[in-house]
Amino acid sequence: MVGMFRNLVGNGRGIRTFRYSSLPREGRCLAWLAGLLGLLLAALPAAAEQRHGLSIFGGLKYPVGFTHFDYVNPDAPKGGKVSQIGSGGVITYDSFNPFILKGDPAQGLELLFDTLMVRALDEPDAVYGLVAETADVAPDGMSVTFTLRPEARFSDGTPVTAEDVVFSFETLKAKAHPFIAMPLRDVARAEALDGHTVRFSFSGTLIRDLPAVVAQITVLSKAYFTAHEFDSSSLDVPLGSGPYKLTTFKPGTFVTYERRADYWAKDLPVSRGLWNFDEVRYEYFRDRKIELENLFNGTIDFREEFTSIDWATGYDKDVVRNGKVKRLTIPDESPSGAQGFFINTRLDKFKNPRVRKALGLVFDFEWSNKNLFYDLYTRTTSYFENSDMKATGRPGPEELKLLEPFRDKLPPEVFEEAYVPPVTDGSGNNRDNLRRAGELLAEAGWTLRLEEQEDPDCGWLCRAKIAVGLGSKPVANVVRNANGEKLEIEILLNSEAFQRIVGPYVRNLRQIGVDATIRVVDPAQYERRVKSFDFDLAVQRYSMSLTPGLELKSYWGSESARTEGSRNLAGIAEPVVDALAEKVMAARSRAELVAATRAVDRVLRAGHYWVPHWYKAAHNLAFWDKFGWPAVKPKYDRGALATWWYDPGRSSRLEAN
Repeated sequence: MVGMFRNLVGNGRGIRTFRYSSLPREGRCLAWLAGLLGLLLAALPAAAEQRHGLSIFGGLKYPVGFTHFDYVNPDAPKGGKVSQIGSGGVITYDSFNPFILKGDPAQGLELLFDTLMVRALDEPDAVYGLVAETADVAPDGMSVTFTLRPEARFSDGTPVTAEDVVFSFETLKAKAHPFIAMPLRDVARAEALDGHTVRFSFSGTLIRDLPAVVAQITVLSKAYFTAHEFDSSSLDVPLGSGPYKLTTFKPGTFVTYERRADYWAKDLPVSRGLWNFDEVRYEYFRDRKIELENLFNGTIDFREEFTSIDWATGYDKDVVRNGKVKRLTIPDESPSGAQGFFINTRLDKFKNPRVRKALGLVFDFEWSNKNLFYDLYTRTTSYFENSDMKATGRPGPEELKLLEPFRDKLPPEVFEEAYVPPVTDGSGNNRDNLRRAGELLAEAGWTLRLEEQEDPDCGWLCRAKIAVGLGSKPVANVVRNANGEKLEIEILLNSEAFQRIVGPYVRNLRQIGVDATIRVVDPAQYERRVKSFDFDLAVQRYSMSLTPGLELKSYWGSESARTEGSRNLAGIAEPVVDALAEKVMAARSRAELVAATRAVDRVLRAGHYWVPHWYKAAHNLAFWDKFGWPAVKPKYDRGALATWWYDPGRSSRLEAN
């Protein structure tokens, strides 16, 4: 055994060797035991560091023992009610299960649930303990261990345990919406080490983001979701551990949440100054104009305005002029992401990038901004707009290092100036772009010709005149391929209000021979068609995080292109994008991440998978003057209404007037 020990201490593991033969016998024994103990300790993995928070690149703004986030009022009063319109143009719901592909979930359901840790909205990617008091990331990064707070409780009073967390992970990974399940793919397993300790183990090499990913996993009640089928769409009110409970509802009309006075985490640093309203109500209307009228008549208290014409002209009302309804524009410092008409490349007619580029050239943003948007917007050109992750000019050295291995697989455009749609003079005279679009279609095999068309407004007398030669059918430009098929494009919308924007685009498409139409469906049908990729062009906005990672595969990865319900509407299945996305996920510093995202941006933009829209780096808010809010806005969020509170003094002045 002594000989084996001698071999071990001399095997290059960096353990200090010593000579024991010159020591007395007792000393030799003690030295041998001490050396063996040192060897055994060295063989153990280094202890993980217990932390109150996690950040992908390591730094945390808030120290151990912090009392509240800087962007809240820790002494904000509790009370009052708020009714609001949610985001996204949702007009109804049929489910209280926000985790699955089936159904249309109600808004606000996140108020019912807690996560292990929560985002700090003034840091790029930091999370701090909620259900989990601490997180210990293993030195090799292959696992993270969370210690749960023993006081954590579901709303029925039952404790939140490590078994609940394990159940949550296994259920969400196996049965949840692809957008939830896909980021968990490389999380190999979760283990309950004891009643309040759970360890997540990872597989593969792209592990940088996984501690933060699992830290934000929703904690489900194992008892509740064992008794209730998880993957069914229903209006059964789920059990959660969050700050609110769902009280009253009427699908298509409203859903109401009541603040829990017994919320177990109400005094934690990550909760102080938040969740200040006694009641939060989401209202549903089938038309934005009706939404606006219900703001002015007091049915709703708060609304973010997303329609430029309404913000410019729709608020000329007495309640606005006399100050009862306030308008507030606050900066949006987070990446504006990517909004546009996304082109479904799963369809043969859109396989050729020349066709897709032609569709982009036809959209005249400058005319639309001048005549439809009151010059309130800026053209989106990048998938990482309004951030330093946006590619500009020619690739820099770090970008080239990433792109060069794929040069033979990429169009030359990637290595030139980052693609930006040509700018028009806003006059509506878009001839140069239309001519170039026609040339691109011809290069892609679509031939332009003049053809007679059926006139839908031609009545019986019109048809009779045509029959006897006294009239003729109208003629129009048409493009057809070698098989004689017309290039037909249906633009799918879920709101009639958007037609005024799409209409001019459709007219321009028809000028180059594309048989373009608009199809407006209700939001439920729109959601179903988008989930099953049953569309030609559809409108989507991708919101980028400040530290992109796994979501890139969900948005633009080859696997997601084949996964029903994924966010990859364009069906982008480009191996180079997959490889570069992995470079983003593997980045070990902010500088590496920026270079990798810019490389991804160049490849995506050169692929012409979308017709980019517009953005504004601001939130336009309208609300009744009954609220207070902190002096500091969270840098990367609008703050409303999570950090706001009901102000009885302001409300009483409103009533007096």
